[in-house]
Formats: sequence, C-alpha cells, structure tokens
Amino acid sequence: MNIHEYQAKALLRSYGAPVSDGRAVLRAEDAKTAAGELDGPLWVIKAQIHAGGRGKGHFLEPDAGDKGGVRLARSVEEAATEAKQMLGRTLVTHQTGPVGKTVNRIYIEDGAGIERELYLALLVDRATSRISFVCSTEGGMDIEEVAAETPDNILTFSVDPATGYQAFHGRRIAFSLGLTGNQVKQCVALMGTLYKLFTDKDMEMLEINPLIVTDKGDLKCLDAKMGFDGNAIYRHADIAALRDETEEDPKELAASKFDLNYIALDGEIGCMVNGAGLAMATMDIIKLYGAEPANFLDVGGGATKEKVTEAFKIITSDPNVKGILVNIFGGIMRCDVIAEGVVAAVREVGLKVPLVVRLEGTNVEKGKEILNSSGLNVIAADDLSDAAAKIVKAVKG
Repeated sequence: MNIHEYQAKALLRSYGAPVSDGRAVLRAEDAKTAAGELDGPLWVIKAQIHAGGRGKGHFLEPDAGDKGGVRLARSVEEAATEAKQMLGRTLVTHQTGPVGKTVNRIYIEDGAGIERELYLALLVDRATSRISFVCSTEGGMDIEEVAAETPDNILTFSVDPATGYQAFHGRRIAFSLGLTGNQVKQCVALMGTLYKLFTDKDMEMLEINPLIVTDKGDLKCLDAKMGFDGNAIYRHADIAALRDETEEDPKELAASKFDLNYIALDGEIGCMVNGAGLAMATMDIIKLYGAEPANFLDVGGGATKEKVTEAFKIITSDPNVKGILVNIFGGIMRCDVIAEGVVAAVREVGLKVPLVVRLEGTNVEKGKEILNSSGLNVIAADDLSDAAAKIVKAVKG
C-alpha cells in the first residue's frame, strides 16, 4: 500500500523528522487560504499522485499549463493559481504511462533554500531479510539512472536485526554523503528516526529524494515516498485510513476485496491460474509463444465458485484482453469448482473473446464435463504448452 507525499510528510513530522510546513488542498477554492497559512516568500505546489517523476511530467489538458507537476510560486495568489490549474487535470510521468493519473490533491508547502541534494532510502532486502539503507550524493535523480551511470556514488548496507540501528550506521551514511560538523550529528539522529518509523509502521520502502542540505547547513526531507506491507496493514488502523482507492487500478482494487492475487499488466491475454508459481510459468509460456499476458491472477487453493466468478469478471472487464487462458492444476483447488465459476461468470457477463481451458488434477473429469455440457465455446487444451499455443493462435488470428 502506498500513500501520498503530504501523508508521508505528516508521518515524518510526527516522528520529529525535519520537513517543511505544508497544506493539502482537495478543492480549488481552498488553495488561496492554504497558501496564505504558510510563511513564504517561496511556495512549492506539488501534484499528489502515486507516481514518481512529477516535476518532469506534463499534463494532457492544455489549460493546465506546461510547467509539470511541481511548480514554484512567489505569492499567495500565484500559488493558488498554479494549484487550480493542476487540480482535476491528468498528469503523465514516466511511471504513469501515457494514460496518466488524475490529480485530485495538491500539496502546497514552504520553499527551501537548497545547497545540496542527496538521496536516501530504506528498503526490505529480500535476499537477506534485513532492512537496508541506500544513499547517494546524486539526489533529485532516479536512483536507477545513478546506478547505471555512476554506481560508485551509491552506498548500500543492511542492518543486523539483532542490534538494530546504531549510531555508527548514521555516521557511515554521513561520511558517504560528504556531511561535516553538526550535519553528521543531524544525520545520525535522522537515520535513527527513519529506521524507527520504518519498523514501527511495517514499511516496505521509505524514500527521501531529495534529502537536502539547506542554505543554513541543516538537513531536511524535501520529498518522501512510503510503501507499506499490505499483509501488516491490519495492525495499523492509522495507516489503513490513509489509503486512497482512487489511485489504485480498479481491477486490482476489486480483486483485493475478494482476496484474489491480481496484478494488471499491459498484454492481451488474460490469465486465471491457481498458484503463484504456475501463474508465473503461464505468463512465461505465453511470452514464449509470441504474446503478452494481460495480468497475473492467482485464485488460490481454497477458491469458491463465487470467487472464481468474480476473478473471471475482473479479467473480462479489461478492454485490452483479447483472449483468456484458464490454467488449473487441481490439488487443493478442485477442477469442478473452477469450471462452475467460469460457466457462471460467462453466463452473467458473456464471452466475447476466445477462451482456452486447461484442467488437470482433482475432479478433472467432472470439471471437463461441466464445461462440455455448458454450451460455451471453450477451446480445450491437453497441457500447458498446448494451451498457450491455442490461445495465442486464437488471439493472433
């Protein structure tokens, strides 16, 4: 689960991390009042979407101006005008894709004098199952670009959970970033604060880009992105309350309400599979035969007829789907339950694209009987390779 920058800044502020004063704006008529509550003389107006690259992005609507999703203003009136131009418009960045995201929130904050821009992140290292710090002197840039062009400018290390964060971790980061004097002490304290926030709230990712050295020589978190472990949200009602469903893919949101593991992709073949490993193998073999998967969808081992029906409806709601491949190996999951769900869904929403079904395992004969007697135009497959070949052929014509 991700949250907006203004929400992340509020969390940072509650833990004592240095951030600029700011106000979130949801209605254009409130922009001038919000800007007037800040000191100025420089205001920063930021579009709030769950995507990076806002400053380099552009709006689809001409009346939104051509300044991107992060703008500067030198008066309350100008700040309000910039906010009104962005609210309700569609911002396109390298992370949103060409469709972009609608800006429903604006964050107006005091500007900061910047002497240096640095990069800092905390991540869960899946290889070591530890929390890792990542820092670089190349702040304000995409870390992937820095890694490709100047990898020596990135320091990465993990923290032993037996000891937790220690002051020497902070000093290591400070020296790597070229900080001196009181900045080192600030860095040690800030890293401890961020580590505590990360662990307290069960985060997966905390990125400060840029972490700046102000013109007064102090550290400040100028931007913030936070991602949380979805499996731990039940422990944090305060974090769950920050969820903005308008920023999520409608199909993924619908799937989450039925405990379906669904991720939307850019391809044309919808997949419904039981088991994450089999789902990944199914996507791989679709690519091997020359097409692209439209989604990852694992219905799980204990899926019911109703859950399978909803899964099928979610797949068919994707306008990019030109064909559907159902690949079930029945272990805990029974083939007849899958068949009943597919039949029920097709009868409810119709079937306008080719459907290939490969069933094997528990109650496979019963499942095939249900499909064969349904009157549906189902293409049967003998194995995974056969299924992939048939659905790609049907879609490619």
